[in-house]
Amino acid sequence: MSRYVRKPLHRRGPLRVMFITTSMPVGGAETLLVNLIRRLDRTRFSPELCCTKERGPLGEELSLEIPTFEHLLSGKYDLRVLPRMIELFRFRQIDAIVTVGAGDKMFWGRLAAYLAGVPVIASAIHSTGWPDSINWLNRRLTGVTDRFIGVADPHGKHLVEVEGFPPAKVVVIRNGIDTARFRPHVEARRKLRRELQITETAPVCGIVAALRPEKDHRLFVTAAAKVLETAPEARFLIVGDGPERPAIEAKCRELNVERQVILTGSRSDIPELLAACDLFALTSKNEASPVSILEAMSVELPIVAPRVGSIPQAVDEGANGLLYPASDLAAVTAALQQLLLDPTRMRQMGKSARDKAIRYGSLETMVDGYESLIESVYAAKYPESAAMSSRSGYAEIPASTA
Repeated sequence: MSRYVRKPLHRRGPLRVMFITTSMPVGGAETLLVNLIRRLDRTRFSPELCCTKERGPLGEELSLEIPTFEHLLSGKYDLRVLPRMIELFRFRQIDAIVTVGAGDKMFWGRLAAYLAGVPVIASAIHSTGWPDSINWLNRRLTGVTDRFIGVADPHGKHLVEVEGFPPAKVVVIRNGIDTARFRPHVEARRKLRRELQITETAPVCGIVAALRPEKDHRLFVTAAAKVLETAPEARFLIVGDGPERPAIEAKCRELNVERQVILTGSRSDIPELLAACDLFALTSKNEASPVSILEAMSVELPIVAPRVGSIPQAVDEGANGLLYPASDLAAVTAALQQLLLDPTRMRQMGKSARDKAIRYGSLETMVDGYESLIESVYAAKYPESAAMSSRSGYAEIPASTA
């Protein structure tokens, strides 16, 4: 097999970028990835998606738009994932890989990229604990990784000081959302409330997050049950799906709130669902920079959230939301009660929330950060006098087909 000659950036054509994740359920990090992929400049980048397990709902959406691959990893100890990934990266002539989150995909994706001769290897980390804590095996590949991407300034500091990554390899690209798509929408509010059989005047609190243990939806349900003792007309929406759904449904039955707490499952109409709410809450045990908070703020929803990660940077206490110590049932209940029983204050805080979202989390700035990062690393490795990659095993294919 002849070697593939890497070309300098300006003669390469669109760089082929493979994003690697486990699956694509409806969740904050996954929605963020969808927005990033869709906004990449197609004259400079050709994105692809690799799901080590199943595609998931958002992966199915993207498969209609970009090359998408799935089922490369059948189990935790399936070592065949390595040759599968190497073959995939070589066949697709991938120029850059970005692993999304920690765990298996971070390890196998980077190792396969290195062995396949992929020029740019980056890892985006989205939280400061499980499931994005970095194990010793993943640390062993620090040397072959070009960049580790944090999602907020405190998160970047965490990656250096706690995870121990070299400061020169850590960059911060702040999460960004589409404030034109996420906005108040009166008609959508009416329509969704009719669909969900919620009255126009009922105060509604929503949570949008994959149903995973670290999101602690059972705390949300327990707090909702306590709020309903003083605000029986209130309703609570849980948007998303995941392995915790049976336990959450069981908690609703146990507390006799199945009618007031509505599990919508995975939905693609998140802006409309948020528009149907009056308040947004998170009950996570840990976070870095949850995109769902920025989306809710953009729809003019005040926030009730734990004081973890970079959330205090996004949510200004008392101005556009209320913060509480993580896992504190009494504190989150009090915050929810305080706002749900005061519609005027919720509206005032919601206006402030959108103003802050527009200033704080620009989708354009986030996309530009990824574009600049990938191009700069590639250009540094393949300048005008670029030689053949010493590790590449690509077959030579005309640039016009790359």
